[in-house]
Amino acid sequence: MLYYFLQYLDSQYDIPGFGVFKYISFRSILALISSLFISLLIGGKIIDMLRRNLIGESIREDGPETHKKKAGTPTMGGLIIIAAIVFPVLLWADINNAYIWLSLLAIIWMGIIGFTDDYIKVFKKDKQGLKGRFKIIGQVGLGLIVGLTMISHPDFMGSRANITQLNVIKTTELLTDAGFISGDKLLKINGFSFTELPAPSKYEKLESYTVARKELEDGFSIMKEVTLRILEKDRYKMARELFGLKDKSLVYRTNLPLMKNYVFDYSNVWFLKGHIDDDILGRIMYVLVAIFIVTAVSNGVNITDGIDGLAAGTSAIVGTTLGLFAYLSGNALFSNYLNISYLPLSAELIVYCAALVGACIGFLWYNTYPAQVFMGDTGSLALGGVIAVLALMVKKELLIPIMCGIFFVENLSVILQVSYFKYNKKRYGLEYAKEHRLFRMSPLHHHYEKGGMHEAKIVMRFFILAILLSVLSFATLKLR
Repeated sequence: MLYYFLQYLDSQYDIPGFGVFKYISFRSILALISSLFISLLIGGKIIDMLRRNLIGESIREDGPETHKKKAGTPTMGGLIIIAAIVFPVLLWADINNAYIWLSLLAIIWMGIIGFTDDYIKVFKKDKQGLKGRFKIIGQVGLGLIVGLTMISHPDFMGSRANITQLNVIKTTELLTDAGFISGDKLLKINGFSFTELPAPSKYEKLESYTVARKELEDGFSIMKEVTLRILEKDRYKMARELFGLKDKSLVYRTNLPLMKNYVFDYSNVWFLKGHIDDDILGRIMYVLVAIFIVTAVSNGVNITDGIDGLAAGTSAIVGTTLGLFAYLSGNALFSNYLNISYLPLSAELIVYCAALVGACIGFLWYNTYPAQVFMGDTGSLALGGVIAVLALMVKKELLIPIMCGIFFVENLSVILQVSYFKYNKKRYGLEYAKEHRLFRMSPLHHHYEKGGMHEAKIVMRFFILAILLSVLSFATLKLR
């Protein structure tokens, strides 16, 4: 909201310095600072309120001995995280952007499910909380909404996987015929037609696109950067027209890690190929994938939230990674250089990711060992849901096992533990299964706690691993 107000003041009164608010990088910094400030400001008050109402965490009886002293620590601290994300995003982001409001929907939706679970545990004294089937329904519901929105809303229909696929002459004619610009002249450079404009001072917004290229033996080189000046209200329309946002098939195509010049197509299901139209099949498969990813990642963060600071710190690292991916995907030159899908409107997600990182860091102020408050399912399900949605929107869902490796391994450790226990119980009996477990305790962080490692050391080492996995995620862009 402040974003629009400050833009209005700048356009009407030309106030010196106000033009800086149009830059995503500057608004991202403001979002991070705002979210950090809000979480620190309201954190203590929310913790006091939770203490007064005796909203404390119950501890597993079979858990590590060191955890028993944590009984009664306030939970539902995820309210701090959600507030510290939503308000800065509403202040500094362009909320006309579909990427932003879908991200806001994700964190509020999953936050409500998590809050309901915590409420039942605390006030109804039911340690099981919300029934598992209702959690699944909520997660599947969000995945369904996200998937259906992304296959139907024009803002998610992407652009070409590579900007070099543009037909420059057709683009020039399109711009001229559409009436976006005036006073244009057509030039020819190395056989390419493009439009070059003067720089009128009265226009509100400057957008630069590189449209003229020369084909070389080893690829493409930039020959000329053309500056197009358009009104703020027209910039999304131009992005759609200029970069082919009506390529509907791109929504169910994604970049495949470690593979150069290859885009994974969800419609390429061999046993259904030829029986269902490719476009319909691609959309169905994408929605199913969205449901699976939202469910898996939200559960992964929920499971990871077992020791002080682990889920919040790891989420901050993943949020930083996703923010950088959003920036690369939303920039024509970087996406072209890295040969990843160019998503013009996704760059606004940097503001959202900055708020997410600031909120998690602010929450860590109260959540580091020994924790003054736990995020509870209110925070863990909300963070997991929005991380999954962000990964889908920047087309990095296939990188989740690496990028979200900590969540993935924690989730996997629970699955393996349960499966191994059931196998031994069926084959050798209950007593044998109890004595012969795969891990001392699951999730994985409890395995190390049971082995005598201090939880603060576990958290720090998991943070280091999360950073290494984040670096590896970026390395996959070049290791192809």
